[in-house]
Amino acid sequence: MTTDATAGFDVASFDAVVMGRRSIRGFRPEPVPKALIREILALALRAPSSLNTQPWNFTVVTGAPLDRIRAGNTERNLAGVPSSREFRAQEDYAGVHRERQVGIAKQLFGAMGIERHDQAARRDWVLRGFRQFDAPVSIVVTYDRAVHGGDIGPFDCGAVTNALVNAAWSRGLGCVINSQGIMQSPVVREHAGIADDQVIMICVAMGWPDDDFPANAVVSQRKSVDEAAVFVGFDD
Repeated sequence: MTTDATAGFDVASFDAVVMGRRSIRGFRPEPVPKALIREILALALRAPSSLNTQPWNFTVVTGAPLDRIRAGNTERNLAGVPSSREFRAQEDYAGVHRERQVGIAKQLFGAMGIERHDQAARRDWVLRGFRQFDAPVSIVVTYDRAVHGGDIGPFDCGAVTNALVNAAWSRGLGCVINSQGIMQSPVVREHAGIADDQVIMICVAMGWPDDDFPANAVVSQRKSVDEAAVFVGFDD
């Protein structure tokens, strides 16, 4: 059904973005224009939020400050410094959630030719995550500390982050939502200049996809509608 709000809406283009988008973990070195990032953020900011509170903010980092974040995050993690993420992370997955976690790892390692016994290659893959996959841009998503303690602020950040990665894909840019890159939050705060009134939620590595990077071709397997949804009250 077409309404005034949806008149002229290009459903095919929307479907192509949503169905075609995938996580990108290998990037070309070319910089991303600031004007293009602003355009993408303007689209992402149309994401819904609870009661229109819009608790999110973005710190867009590139160049030398991003290199310092990569270095500090990697050095501290390799030194055994405990993670200091500012959101509650899941400790261990079990059951079907663990199966899905292992499944995507097998897809990625298979694409990259990383054998199960190849500890050096596996370690290198982890280090790439600490470095935010060497992307030319990192967008640190934060939310206002004034709403910290509830679940709505982080939920809203999920909505805006989804809008962000889809908007980027529609402009030819690839992203990967990456919590490894912010494992050492003090490093991110220092070099990105993030204010104390912000809580670091996640970061998004962004850049031009490297079509020759094997892992970029991986498409994760998804639950079907029948597995994910229950319909109540419908006349079948």
